[in-house]
Amino acid sequence: MGKTLFDKVWDAHVVDTINNGPSMLYIDKHLIHEVTSPQAFSELEKRNIPIARPDKIVATADHNTPTIDQHLPVKDVLSRNQLKQLTANCKKHGITLYGLGHKYNGIVHVMAPELGITQPGMTMVCGDSHTSTHGAFGTIAFGIGTSQVAQVFASQCLLLSKPKKLRVNVNGKLKGGVLPKDVILYIISKLGTNAGTGYFCEYAGTVFEEMSMEGRMTVCNMSIEMGARGGMIAPDQTTFDYIKGREFAPKGEDFDKKVAYWKTLKTDEDAIFDKEYHFDAEDIAPMITYGTNPGMGLKITESIPNSKDASFEKSLTYMGFEKGETLLGKPINYVFIGSCTNSRIEDFRVVADYVKGKQKAANVNAWLVPGSQQVVKQIKDEGLIDIFESAGFRLRQPGCSACLAMNDDKIPEGEYCVSTSNRNFEGRQGQGARTILASPLIAASVAITGKITDITKELQSLELV
Repeated sequence: MGKTLFDKVWDAHVVDTINNGPSMLYIDKHLIHEVTSPQAFSELEKRNIPIARPDKIVATADHNTPTIDQHLPVKDVLSRNQLKQLTANCKKHGITLYGLGHKYNGIVHVMAPELGITQPGMTMVCGDSHTSTHGAFGTIAFGIGTSQVAQVFASQCLLLSKPKKLRVNVNGKLKGGVLPKDVILYIISKLGTNAGTGYFCEYAGTVFEEMSMEGRMTVCNMSIEMGARGGMIAPDQTTFDYIKGREFAPKGEDFDKKVAYWKTLKTDEDAIFDKEYHFDAEDIAPMITYGTNPGMGLKITESIPNSKDASFEKSLTYMGFEKGETLLGKPINYVFIGSCTNSRIEDFRVVADYVKGKQKAANVNAWLVPGSQQVVKQIKDEGLIDIFESAGFRLRQPGCSACLAMNDDKIPEGEYCVSTSNRNFEGRQGQGARTILASPLIAASVAITGKITDITKELQSLELV
């Protein structure tokens, strides 16, 4: 029997198997940030255990950092203390840190791929659920809890039970203006938020083969939202071209040798998955969510479905929506374009293409938050900042920002926010805030019109995928 991509990477990293049960898995790269690492560092200090492989750890500041005036002292006491502690811990243990102001600083799941730190065939972990993003490169990447962060610090390994294998196939040609965010929101709306529980998901088919690396990262980022441990896409020429020449990517002959190995990282034709789904690209349209989990999504032209489920009713009550209602014409005062899902240069190019020559609606507070300092530089170098400023948008500094209410960028209670982030849970963007997930293109259209608008016909003529 052949092996899946997941099998090949997993098996290459098994150090030992405990009584035919859990595997001791070696971790190639450990990413850390200021929120989930302090307790792990403290645990090792109490037990007098050294960091096993500080050279395999990369740290950044992102979750509760401000996105305005980052050169000034951080006002929030907790955030300021966490950032100071991260700096002290990294200095003490010889860990590479890209803190505020560093040219490589950014959201952990944006800066690692763009620097060439993320490479095919790796195992990668981080104290953050959306570590699944890195699976776009053909890595086994997943989020871990603080106690597991400490385990990796101490041993560079984790004791894990091997997940089951799931494959989602999407074939065909996407319609104009349908972005990777729409693809993954569509998949989750069809499968639900528990379909991937206990599984690692591989995405396959022509739609993913034709996606850019930025698009693949968006898809894998949200694997966790359908309950999967992580998501993966087999590396190919698109992957190799993306990695080549990046700061920490292999160079010269080393790169060629790596590519030769990376080309072997694909699922064998006779490999068997525990579960498999198939979708047609032609059925996917621009998507939005209407509830309080990412599975509550619909095509922008559809109406909210009918259900008597108690949690469904509770969700609609929180959102202030009704069954059978269409969201078209719904006034929106906040738009957030950012997060580890959609804050890469490709996302901002899409937004710039759409808003060029237009003006932001007066009622909309639009937050454009790049995922890294590198993205900021690209936005400026490509002249996108001029387009944004002419349209009335203000570019903020890198950080997780309004994806989660862990920093200054909170959505006021009762307000709706069309967001390019990954979660629409109750209070996710602030106490009482109401989140509607969408692609950067739909978010841009809302910022311009001040309401949810059907731009489907307009999108058919656009090539923004």
